[in-house]
Amino acid sequence: MTEPEYPSVAQTYRIGAVARLTGIPPDTLRVWERRYAVVEPVRSEAGTRLYSAEDVGRLTLIKRLVDNGDAISHVARLPLPQLQERSRGLNLVPAPDAERPPCRVAVLGPTLPTLLAPQGERIAALDEGVELVGVFEDEHRFRHALSDLKIDLLVLERPTIQLDRIAQITDLLAESGAAQGLVVYGFAPRAAIDRLEAQRVVAKRAPVDAAELSRWCVALHGREQSPSSQAFLDGVDLASPIPRRLYDNASLARIAMASPTVRCECPHHLVQLVSSLVAFEQYSRECENRNADDAALHAFLHAATARARATMEAALARVVEAEGIDV
Repeated sequence: MTEPEYPSVAQTYRIGAVARLTGIPPDTLRVWERRYAVVEPVRSEAGTRLYSAEDVGRLTLIKRLVDNGDAISHVARLPLPQLQERSRGLNLVPAPDAERPPCRVAVLGPTLPTLLAPQGERIAALDEGVELVGVFEDEHRFRHALSDLKIDLLVLERPTIQLDRIAQITDLLAESGAAQGLVVYGFAPRAAIDRLEAQRVVAKRAPVDAAELSRWCVALHGREQSPSSQAFLDGVDLASPIPRRLYDNASLARIAMASPTVRCECPHHLVQLVSSLVAFEQYSRECENRNADDAALHAFLHAATARARATMEAALARVVEAEGIDV
């Protein structure tokens, strides 16, 4: 009744593909590798980083934990079983807006700290959905306090931004563990702003006041992906084996032929759904092997479709049993 498993192919992914799959910007991924040894990609003959499916699965779990408040330094070297156990149950139910925790914001820069908290106190202009957890003029003091801050959004103030300083900004954002970054700048070339935005960092031109900053913080905090949809997609792990088919094509055909003899039309409809998923599963797998540029996307589609197919096969098995269909 079952078909042979697909042949094992040691698919590897370049850093850009891994960034698209995991949501970790390339610069952040490089920092995590260099400072925390989150994964150890192999190198091609040309020196290009190549990541395995296991690396992608591990990075996905680490990103999920960091987004939920864990410091990267605490989870970077945990073994895979501990990462899986620690991340189990995260984001399963989205909190209502009224119960959504405030966005924890830290500010680092030469003038914004004085503007926001002249006497070291939170000012009334900040929205109720924003909690100012720290204001710093000195970068060393900021780094020293990081382990206690648990930042959602880091606001960096920079009088100027040049292309050769982008790495410093993204390194600092990565080290902070913040899910979002906002850079308030005075002057910068368009290429520098484009580079920041490519790294998922929002850049805003100075000057700003507390009310503007508050609105931006709330907007960025609300821009995060819906927890319910993210939790569903988190179950698609490229490192996990593709589920075996429960019904081969011949078995599906027999179920479809038997369907008219029972009053319920669900078996016939389910056979059509499973057959369509099987076809798209094969299609996405072929695309993964033929299109190197989009291999990561098609690998994800292949895994997601296989998961959906296995779910619908289980539903079909339940109906086949209930209707007494002989397969």
